[in-house]
Amino acid sequence: MIPEHSKVEIAERLKHIKPSATLAINEKSKALQNKGKKIVRFGLGQSPFPVPAVVVQALKDNAHQKDYLNTKGLEPLRIAVADYHKRVNQLDYSSENIQIGPGSKELIYDILLALDATLLLASPSWVSYEPQGRLAGINFEWIPCSYEGQWKLTAEAFEQACKNNPGQKVSILNYPNNPTGQTYTKEELEALAGVARKYKVVIIADEIYGALSFDSHHSIAEYYPEGTIVTAGLSKWCGAGGWRLGTAAFPESLKEILNYMSIIASETYTSVSAPIQYAAITAFQKADELDLYLDKSNRILKIVSSYCQQNLSAAGLSIHPTMGGFYLFVSAEPKREMLERRGIKDSTTLAEIMLEEIGVAVLPGIDFGRPAEEFTFRLAFVDFDGEQALQLIDSQLEQEDFINRCCQDIKVGIEQLTNYFN
Repeated sequence: MIPEHSKVEIAERLKHIKPSATLAINEKSKALQNKGKKIVRFGLGQSPFPVPAVVVQALKDNAHQKDYLNTKGLEPLRIAVADYHKRVNQLDYSSENIQIGPGSKELIYDILLALDATLLLASPSWVSYEPQGRLAGINFEWIPCSYEGQWKLTAEAFEQACKNNPGQKVSILNYPNNPTGQTYTKEELEALAGVARKYKVVIIADEIYGALSFDSHHSIAEYYPEGTIVTAGLSKWCGAGGWRLGTAAFPESLKEILNYMSIIASETYTSVSAPIQYAAITAFQKADELDLYLDKSNRILKIVSSYCQQNLSAAGLSIHPTMGGFYLFVSAEPKREMLERRGIKDSTTLAEIMLEEIGVAVLPGIDFGRPAEEFTFRLAFVDFDGEQALQLIDSQLEQEDFINRCCQDIKVGIEQLTNYFN
């Protein structure tokens, strides 16, 4: 039986948590579509691309695998993940220090459960980090970031937050970033690493979009290896969100956290689906087919993001060009006077009205830790046929022709937004 005081604590935690905003907007969009309303779905950040054929074949070949696997994960897969980090990021990990889980989302939550620490979060940050901190029962603090600073965490703001919070601290650094599409330079990562080392902060480097960097990707683990846990997975670069496979790579110095996570795994999900783990070995191994798939994916995403950013900027909205992944974080602050005349006072109302009136689904800035009254929203530019786009990307089409051929819903949604804000 749960003690009464524990019930109160759990109820208090859950009282402030609502269903995931990304999943909620997806369900609401589906409901409106089922009623016959045309909806452009800029809400849920799901890869538009099919899982590479070679990885799909590996899953077919291993459909017969049925045994429970080690709670840390299948050993050949952990070896493949360690080799991947070495090959792609020049990071050295023992396969014994790799944890496989049912998505990086679950792994990040398990890390927070295993730590008695204050969570320091850049604002804006992905919608699930704050609720996970609440579920884990830990304290947290938002660190404000600004449009002028490309929504990125600065070393100065990070250090001030560290000073404000004595004791053990953990921070999640996600880049290329959801929701902003921004990433960090080597110099910025080095500066953040210096602060983390000074205050002994555990860094969770959420690099789930790392392979979708439009330029080269660098990990903060290069500069702060002893205090950084790198999480990644198959959902974004491999188009396999529903496969639910994530990875976490630990330095030897944080092995105790990994041991706690193995205990959590043994008492909760046990292990990731066996066929998925066997298939994932292929995904993490070096292959020309996968390199070509990634190259084409990034070229497509860059074209689509540029189209969206250019047209929305021309309508008077403030947006930084995407540097990786598939998001734009839009500031409608230049339109404040117009929006207030329409009776719109906050980002939630703005998102609701855009969905109801013009059939465009976005997520309001408040879901990412921004002030309620700030007119910001996240746009996920993934509502297009990824398979067709992969086939056409080498056809030398101009941007407008490519969008017309592959991304009609994107075009409709952007036109709706530009008309609305004009």
